[in-house]
Amino acid sequence: MFAAYFDCPGGPENLYMKEVMKPDPGEGEVLVKVSASALNRADLLQRRGKYPPPKGASDILGLEAAGSVAGLGPGCSGRWKIGDAVMALLSGGGQAQYVTVPEGLLMPIPKDMTFIQAAAIPEAWLTAFQLLHFVGKVQEGERVLIHAGASGVGMAAIQLVRLAKAIPIVTAGTQEKLEATANAGAAAGFNYKNEDFSEKVLELTQGSGVDIILDCVGASYWEKNLNCLSTDGRWIIYGLLSGGEVHGDLLARLLSKRASIHTSLLRSRDKEASTGYKCFFPQYKERLVRAFTEEVLPHFSEGASPRLQPLVDSVYPLHAIAEAHRAMEENKNIGKIVIEIPV
Repeated sequence: MFAAYFDCPGGPENLYMKEVMKPDPGEGEVLVKVSASALNRADLLQRRGKYPPPKGASDILGLEAAGSVAGLGPGCSGRWKIGDAVMALLSGGGQAQYVTVPEGLLMPIPKDMTFIQAAAIPEAWLTAFQLLHFVGKVQEGERVLIHAGASGVGMAAIQLVRLAKAIPIVTAGTQEKLEATANAGAAAGFNYKNEDFSEKVLELTQGSGVDIILDCVGASYWEKNLNCLSTDGRWIIYGLLSGGEVHGDLLARLLSKRASIHTSLLRSRDKEASTGYKCFFPQYKERLVRAFTEEVLPHFSEGASPRLQPLVDSVYPLHAIAEAHRAMEENKNIGKIVIEIPV
């Protein structure tokens, strides 16, 4: 099969389409014929040698995929059959013609949705859902500040905050991106390049601040985040685009607000042991996928209210994977960059 590959860490020019061995599904795994995948910041970091895949995961790029069931490994429960349209959260391997997936990490694709649209869901939407519900415990009426509001995770988070009957506020770097976030449901948006978002947030909230911050930026935002975080607020860090080294009295400022910092990386959550007491409980990602499938996935279907929409910025064929990486590095995309896989 063909897959996105690079032989040594470096720039996008190192990427190419390589012929590799097609995987075989193991115990409890499903073989998926991939029609589309999507690009994530983690793929860029892995290409640069800064984010290796978890132990045992494929070293092929791609943290999500949409396609059809092509094979079933031993021990599968029977919930999937050959030809089923599915999408999946992955630890790697999605940007290839085939990928194996634990059956519990598969989700059905809504009938009126294309593979291109479906590929824009798993990583971004499950990340946003996890941050808001599993980590942040968002409540009705709370105010949520979403950094990188026009990113894949950001656009998903806006809609999920609305679904939870909470209030999404965003930051973004251009007027075009702010307009896109408003169309997605953001109650307010601020351009971090020419506005002090912390002052604007405090102005908007009459000094009380936000209850939750979804932060993929890190170090450069720490003071402003604490300025506009409410008493007892939750600051959730899931990325470090500006680095992780903080200089200043962070802990005292945090303590003064009785606030809490949470951190989360979804990819590195390993499959839990199959022995001992853990075997009686679904692993974390399976619980996340099950909750999302039950609570959120029905809202992607035609006629649902409220209706959720994955946002696709652009589509690149697999052989143009280097161009897709360059496009993401330019930080111009609004929503997801999708990779179409050749038949």
